[in-house]
Amino acid sequence: MSLDFYLYFGENNEETEEERGYVFDRNITHNINKMATEAGIYKVLWHPEENGFNKAKQIISILEKGLKDMKERPEHYEQFNAPNGWGSYEHFVPWVEDVLKACKRYPEASIETST
Repeated sequence: MSLDFYLYFGENNEETEEERGYVFDRNITHNINKMATEAGIYKVLWHPEENGFNKAKQIISILEKGLKDMKERPEHYEQFNAPNGWGSYEHFVPWVEDVLKACKRYPEASIETST
């Protein structure tokens, strides 16, 4: 299983990617969900709409806080690396950095996820 995270402009009910206006998309394994939970960013990445987050600007400060903690305590977060090697701190931190940069670049973009 994995997480697909998207930012887009346009209506949520439009049928094609071109109509929806995707500006960012990233995929990552679900195996790092415990790490994301520990960093306080799971709900904004995996289930943003269910937690009241619809726009990129709404999750910026949460991502910044979680990312800061992850970078300050790498040893703590590395304990949540997936035992099978599919999902690690080494890959998750740059992924979160990319999502954060996109949210800052497109603060008014809508969030969509697929798991």
